[in-house]
Amino acid sequence: MITLLAVSAASAVGAPARYLLDKAVAGRRASALPLGTMVINISGAFLLGLLTGLAAHHGLPKPVFLMLGSGFCGAYTTFSTFSYETMRLVEEGSIMEASANVMISLAAGMAAAGAGLGLVLLF
Repeated sequence: MITLLAVSAASAVGAPARYLLDKAVAGRRASALPLGTMVINISGAFLLGLLTGLAAHHGLPKPVFLMLGSGFCGAYTTFSTFSYETMRLVEEGSIMEASANVMISLAAGMAAAGAGLGLVLLF
């Protein structure tokens, strides 16, 4: 029950963080690509890579991993918004932008997760 409450509390921080960062990024630069969602998902992948490395190699306790990984990262990152924004680009006829969104988001997300894990392995 304590872990559930901790995951819920971390989720309550992750969702507003996502909203605020999306607004900040979108307000800085006009782009056909959904840069806010892209930045959020890539930074979330990096953080989850860090957390995974800490749990696997440095003894981060499972309840803390669940709180931050499932709670914060789960509420902070957003596959549904990524999917919606990609389909919106397709519906608008912006096929190149939709394709770029998918390729950049997936490649950069994987690289960011790997970088987070790799960073932890250095120590």
